[in-house]
Amino acid sequence: MSDELDKILISSSTPKWHAKIRELHAAVKMSTYFEPSDDRLQQLRDIIENVRQRKDQAVIEYTQTFDGVTLTPEMFRVDPEQLKKAQKQIDPKLLKSINQAIENVKKYQKEVFISKTSTKPGIKYTPIKRVGVCVPAASAPLPSTVIMTVVPAQVASVKEIVVVSPPRYKGNIHPIILATCNKLGITEVYRIGGAQAVAAMAFGTVHIKPVDKIVGPGNQWVQMAKKEVFGQVDIDSIAGPSEVLIIANEKANPAWVAADMLSQAEHAPGSAVVFTNSQETANEILKELKKQAEQLGRKDETIKCLLKFGAIIIFENNDQIITQANFFASEHLEIQCGKESRKIAEQIENAGAVFIGDYSPVAVGDYWAGPSHTLPTGGSARFSSALTSNDFIKSTSIIEYDKQKLAKSAEDIIRLAQAEGLDAHARSISIRQEK
Repeated sequence: MSDELDKILISSSTPKWHAKIRELHAAVKMSTYFEPSDDRLQQLRDIIENVRQRKDQAVIEYTQTFDGVTLTPEMFRVDPEQLKKAQKQIDPKLLKSINQAIENVKKYQKEVFISKTSTKPGIKYTPIKRVGVCVPAASAPLPSTVIMTVVPAQVASVKEIVVVSPPRYKGNIHPIILATCNKLGITEVYRIGGAQAVAAMAFGTVHIKPVDKIVGPGNQWVQMAKKEVFGQVDIDSIAGPSEVLIIANEKANPAWVAADMLSQAEHAPGSAVVFTNSQETANEILKELKKQAEQLGRKDETIKCLLKFGAIIIFENNDQIITQANFFASEHLEIQCGKESRKIAEQIENAGAVFIGDYSPVAVGDYWAGPSHTLPTGGSARFSSALTSNDFIKSTSIIEYDKQKLAKSAEDIIRLAQAEGLDAHARSISIRQEK
């Protein structure tokens, strides 16, 4: 089956190759969304409205339908004692790694944080009071998601942090997720997931208080639910399948590039694309990709994913590569070009995170380096950024005029208000100028 991967090799001699690049980009972008004509969009809206109206009972019914677990409202929340028990069950070596990852992320997030006591005139920073975090229940537990979303909120001094995750592990949340929550001091954890969990956090139920912001990854239903409730609450982003774009030249190690492609494609869906100016490098990467794919436990799913969302594209020069890389605006951008890597990185304007050099694979950022792995996807790095502690504060403008300062500006303000036909606005100024 891996021989089918020959199809993902594209060069400037390939007919309509520019169109193929844009089709690939569009496929990655649209894999996040429900089209307006998609029946699932109405189903999603029905779920959200049902939870808004019927609250706990709707959450119970959807949890039974989608997760096969029967809960009562009193069972939504995980007992804090269960969180402590879960931590005691974790391999001490794994717990040590989790602790260090927490410290790495905390250190980075503190360094980038805008202090609440900023001395900039005219603005006040206040942490968001209550935040909800979505943690997917994938085929394996994702403690890194808890760390990468909760720690930035804690650095910002968010007082109330809620974690939701589907009960897919023996009718509960996986112990590693619970242990990570306990280590972070999170005691409000709910064994619910999907669109119903998003709606419950946005509108509240009898047993779940509403939040002010919802963050975290999830499948299409979760992300589209976040989109639907935006405005009722804030959200971090509409996160699509994981993506990596790798810029590689003849200095790159083909085996390492192939491994990095597969690390994203195995998410199924996940996008893995290589840009290179070397035909020989492209051929070697493809050869390694086919060999390594055969060794995967989820070989068939990964190959299908590469055929739909993957490519090895040969360009004539670096200028073309950089132009197209900025067009793709990928979630993860690796640059494996030897001594040229840093120079190329300086020309990248659109990317969620840039990984420079042969020894900086995406996994370093996913688990360890410090920046959150909650990143813009689907080309949204053109206008949005990685999740940081600054996303959990809000700014309030502070305006304070005295009598003399207002008098100095009064005529200009009145003139502008009258130009807009807002006489009462103008009067609110002029009345203060009367003796």
